[in-house]
Amino acid sequence: MSDNGPVRILLVDDQPLLRMGFRLILEGEDDLSIVGEASNGAEAVRHVRELAPDVVLMDVRMPVLDGIEATRAIAASGSDAKIIILTTFDLDEYAFAALRAGASAFLLKDVAPAELISAVRVVASGDAVVAPRVTQRLLETYVRGAGGMDPAGTAGAGGQGAGSPARPARDPLLEDLTPRENEMLGAMAEGLSNAEIAHRYFLSEATVKTHVRRILTKLHLRDRVQAVVYAYETGLVVPSNADY
Repeated sequence: MSDNGPVRILLVDDQPLLRMGFRLILEGEDDLSIVGEASNGAEAVRHVRELAPDVVLMDVRMPVLDGIEATRAIAASGSDAKIIILTTFDLDEYAFAALRAGASAFLLKDVAPAELISAVRVVASGDAVVAPRVTQRLLETYVRGAGGMDPAGTAGAGGQGAGSPARPARDPLLEDLTPRENEMLGAMAEGLSNAEIAHRYFLSEATVKTHVRRILTKLHLRDRVQAVVYAYETGLVVPSNADY
């Protein structure tokens, strides 16, 4: 988030009316500012480089360059922009692919105005994952063997196809985590906020934030949602029942 001003937002969608609707909602908040708009992923990548937004609201299906590839390019560029993927239904394989590519969260396009505003603030702060229970359900669906397919139809995490996936080999980077950090990572993968983790382990939120920062640094991860994806894909967290 910008230290000396409102959260800077880039709107990316090929539907002008949708961009207009989001603009009307977000510009009504004193702490939020729309710094630009783009109608495809290629424009989004260029605008992120030129405008340095804090948050990008990114449609997933667009011409020229889709939201997944645009997200991957922005994440690889070293930009600090946090990306929220916009999708039409919650169990969307494209939304899952975008999370793997570096997005920080996803929202449904029919999101309520108050939830949209809250989501932008939360993602800008970096303190939590938007709609953690829904994000968890998305991950459990697509990391699970039969559902773990990317939009191109190839096997997902670990290269597993249909059926029961083999448990992936333990990532050597996990050996660098302390027992407490392993607990924190597990709690993050459950979708718990910093406040909820602090309550569970009788810690201050400041201490939890310190643990989270150390985990992300040690595992070379971009943000909290990447830690959740990592926990599922490495087998640290095993998906629950198929009817979750």
